[in-house]
Amino acid sequence: MEEISSRKLASTIARILDDNKGKDIVILNVSNVSVLSDYFVIASANSTPQVKGLTSNVREKIKELFEKIPKGIESDIKNTWNLLDYGDVVVHIMHFEQRENYQIEKFWNNALKVEREVWEEESKEFSLYE
Repeated sequence: MEEISSRKLASTIARILDDNKGKDIVILNVSNVSVLSDYFVIASANSTPQVKGLTSNVREKIKELFEKIPKGIESDIKNTWNLLDYGDVVVHIMHFEQRENYQIEKFWNNALKVEREVWEEESKEFSLYE
């Protein structure tokens, strides 16, 4: 299987989240401000079961599409913030209240936002609905 770029992986994860009703999806290019990863994908969910479901959907679909599994998985005890670490891409799936509380986009305000049109174009071949 060919190696996927971190931008394409982030875009595809955003697409999977969008197709599964994730809300307020943002991709931040953090490569200029962090040595931890190249991209953060952040999405909100309306309930803790949805946080868990979105996390499972991303894991299953990325494994199916690219044979990639997360290097690390973290979740808080109540499943209000789940994190999938794919190395160059870190996925944050958060209950909307947690997202409002922590405002991680503001913390990473020097990161460059990948516009929705860009990630949609980058991941269109993986869309369920086009």
